[in-house]
Formats: sequence, structure tokens, C-alpha cells
Amino acid sequence: MTAQGQTFNDRILAARHSIAGQGLAKAVCKATTEEIIGPKKKHLDYLLHCTNEPNVSIPTLANLLIERTQNPNWVVVFKSLISTHHLMCYGNERFTQYLASSSSNFQLSAFLDKGGVQGYDMSPFIRRYANYMSEKSKSYRNVAFDFCKVKRGKDGGTLRQMTAEKLLKTLPHLQAQIDSLLEFDCSAQDLNNGVINACFMLLFRDLIRLFACYNDGIINLLEKYFEMQKKQAREALDIYKKFLLCMDRVGEFLKVAENVGIDKGDIPDLTRAPSSLLEALEAHLASLEGRKPGSGGTTPTGNARMNVAAVVNSLANASNAFGAASGDVIDEKTAARLLQEEEAAMEKFRSTASASNPFAAPPAPEAEETPNILDLFGVSAPAATSAPPAPVSAAPAAPLDFTSAAASNKASDDLLQLSGNPFANMLNAAGSGQPVNYSPGPGFNTSGSGFPSLPSQPGQFTNENAFNNIFGTNGTSATNVLQPQGSSNNTSKDKMITGDLDSSLANLASNLNFGNQNRGGLVPQARGPPMGGLNAMQSQPMAHPFM
Repeated sequence: MTAQGQTFNDRILAARHSIAGQGLAKAVCKATTEEIIGPKKKHLDYLLHCTNEPNVSIPTLANLLIERTQNPNWVVVFKSLISTHHLMCYGNERFTQYLASSSSNFQLSAFLDKGGVQGYDMSPFIRRYANYMSEKSKSYRNVAFDFCKVKRGKDGGTLRQMTAEKLLKTLPHLQAQIDSLLEFDCSAQDLNNGVINACFMLLFRDLIRLFACYNDGIINLLEKYFEMQKKQAREALDIYKKFLLCMDRVGEFLKVAENVGIDKGDIPDLTRAPSSLLEALEAHLASLEGRKPGSGGTTPTGNARMNVAAVVNSLANASNAFGAASGDVIDEKTAARLLQEEEAAMEKFRSTASASNPFAAPPAPEAEETPNILDLFGVSAPAATSAPPAPVSAAPAAPLDFTSAAASNKASDDLLQLSGNPFANMLNAAGSGQPVNYSPGPGFNTSGSGFPSLPSQPGQFTNENAFNNIFGTNGTSATNVLQPQGSSNNTSKDKMITGDLDSSLANLASNLNFGNQNRGGLVPQARGPPMGGLNAMQSQPMAHPFM
């Protein structure tokens, strides 16, 4: 063991756990090394985090720590007990529950380290400390809660609200735990290394909380004393006498804490109860048993109740002092300051919440025009006119002449009739509420496809000759180029589409001809002579390259 870093045994054991992939065992080994200092905070924090993880086995962690207490080195054993105590105070309650479920956790009543003088000196403290740890687990097993973690104080304190029967059963367990803690009985000269100093600090914090809880129980007991029966009053009197003895021992422990350098602000003031109260309690018990009180005794009259009230007030002040020392009670000035800081923080949050709140209500959207789902080509609707729509004529519409309509415009203006949106006029007219006249007007062009289109814009080519040179029509009109095979101008003039889409398709299909006819004056290109057969190629002899 050394005070300068880890020993060789610590490094070997940590490496062994690393190779085996035992991270939890390695953490326990790091917290309980042979180095004569208290367990490092980073290792204790990691173990605390492990107690709150659902996938970490609490029994495994507890058993690893208990296994380290069987080491012959007093430093390892002492640090194992300190780590276990730290987890019981600040870790998950499941850890304490597991320790309370076993009655043979810390069997160190015969521990003795014979490796050196310091081992001999520290062995008695290790035995007392292990005894306190066992008593702490036992009290949790008996009362099902930790006295160091229960709520204390006048408002809602656990022991302040207990009934007389339950209080008489609970206080003996609390007294036994405090007595085992005070049996540690160390002096300022014994606190000469980091290991026992860490142990003393944990015991000091436990004592502050336990005695504050003890005060609450005694106050509740005194308030109910004069309404108790004879048996309960006798038990209550015995508990109060032990409480007076305990106060003297607590005062000695606090003096040691003050001598080792603990801040006086963390050490509460211990107010002792007057001896007149004990005499009044004994006189009341004597009257219940039917015997005469001893010399100097008084009857349980109004004076006795006044003495009880005065003692209760003094004990309440002591309870508040111990609660403040343990960090559970906040004075009025601190509470007012915390409230002001909280209000300032809330005002700052409200001022910035509207600008940075992602869940704030979005601004109301502006009124948008209904999208034109049929406007496939992006043609804007024509301006609405105030003139009333012309009535639909009852006369039948004149038949469409596809040939003449196509011939009236140049082929280079709009070859595929894509310059306008054929659905634009129908949609805009329907949106404005005007009736749609489906008879083609003079401004519509129709092609062989049967779809009307807006008038095309000429001038997209410089002249007709350029269009003919690009597409190779040789002066042929667009009517002949786009006309179905086998049709002519005369037939297209005679056969016109006058029905719906089905009749138009039927008329178009009747004009199709897949024969080898001359397509509108197009001259087929001349073909060369057919190639000779395979036999002709084989009949000719192949010339030798060297001949």
C-alpha cells in the first residue's frame, strides 16, 4: 500500500478485469485501490450512475463491493465500506433494498490487519464502521425506509405525523442506529489519513440527519405523552431517557468535527432539555401506576404541561438547526432571494419565448387564389369583361374543315399546336361563371388531331424556305405532311368530324391506309440492286495473296 498512486496489485487486477470485459468489476477495483486516500469522486460518480441504470445488476454491484471487504488489506476494506456507504446515501434505493434483504453482509467483527502498525490502528475503526453499516441495513429492513432520507420538520415530517403506537415501534430502531454510529468514537488525532477522513465525513452527515429525525420523533412523543396509557407512557419515558444520554454523546461527536476543521456553520447548536421535564414525566407515570411520586416530584398539573410546551419549543429549534445543517431547511432570506431570481428568469424567458418558440402559432396566411389545375401550359386567364356573355345559338354548328383550317396557316407557325393551352378558355370561363360556347369561333385553329388551339404567332421562322430546308418538305404543304396515309384533300373535305370523340376516332381510322401509296407527292428514293446470294459468293474462287 502506498500514498503515491496505485500499487502493482491494483494495476494487475484492473488489467485482468479489462481483458475479461468486466467493466463494473474494474470500476469497483478502481474505487477500492490500496492507495491511502479516499475513493476518487469520478469512480464514485460512475458507481452512482450504475445504480440508476436499468441494465446494471444491483446484486452484482453489491456483491463485488462486499467481496472487496474480504481483502486482508485495511485500505481496501475501509474504502469498500466507504463506497458502499456512499451508494446507500446518494445512490438508487434499490441498492439499499438489496443490502437490507441479506442479514450477513458485513461480517468484520474479527478483522485485523497485521501488515503494519497503521493496520493495527485502523482495524478497530473498520470493525465499528462495519457494525454501523449492518445496523443501517437492519433498520431499513425493519421500518422499510431510510431515516436519512425521510422528510423532516414541522410541516409534513414523517415522524411528526406518526401515531403513538407506530412511533413507539420506530424510535428504538432509530436509537440503535444512532448508537452504533456514535460507537465509532474517534478523536481528532485518529483522523490522520484520507481514508478515515472520508469515513468520518459520511458519518457526520448521517448523524446530522438522524438526530434531526430523532428530534422530530421526541417532539411528537412528548405531545402525545399525557394521553398515553400506562404501558405506552412507560416505554415513552425510557425512550426519552435514552434521548437525553444520546444528546451528550452527540455533543462530543460535534466537538470532534469542529476540531478537525469542519465549518462551524455546518455544525448545529445542540439545545439541552431542562431536568424539570423529566421529573414531570416521571410524576405522571407514577400517577398512572397508582404510586406516590418520589421526592421533588410534581403532579401532572398545568405546570407540567407548560414545561412540556417549553421543552417542545426548544427541541423544535434544535430540529430546525439540524435540518438547516443537513441542507433540508431554507431560511426566509434565502427563500425570498431564490423566489426573486426565479421571477427574473421567468420574465427573461417570456420576453424571448415569442421569438424563439418553435411551437408558437404561425401568422395567418394571406388569401391565395385557387390554383388552376387544368392550366398545363401556364397560360394566364383572359381579363374578365363586364359585357354579358352571348347566348348560345340553337342552330347547329358548322362542320369543321380540318384541311382548309390547316392550310390557312403556315406550317412553320405551330407545327404541333403547342403555342396555346386548349383548356385555358374553358377553365377561365367556368371560373368566372360564364357559359362556355363549345362551337369553334373564327379564332380557333384545328388540326388533324381534333383539338382546338389558340391562334399561333407567325414569324418564328425567317421564311418558308428556311422551314422547308430544315424539314425537307420541298414545298409540300403542312396538310399533306400531317395528313393520314391514303387520304386526300377531297376526302377530307367530304368526311368531316361532326360527332364526339368516338366518331372522330372512327373517322380517322377509316382514313388510315398502310399500302405503298404515294404520300402527298413524296417521291420514294431509288434503291440499289439487290445483293447476290450466298451461292454466288461461294462460286467465285478466292485469289491467293502471293499470286
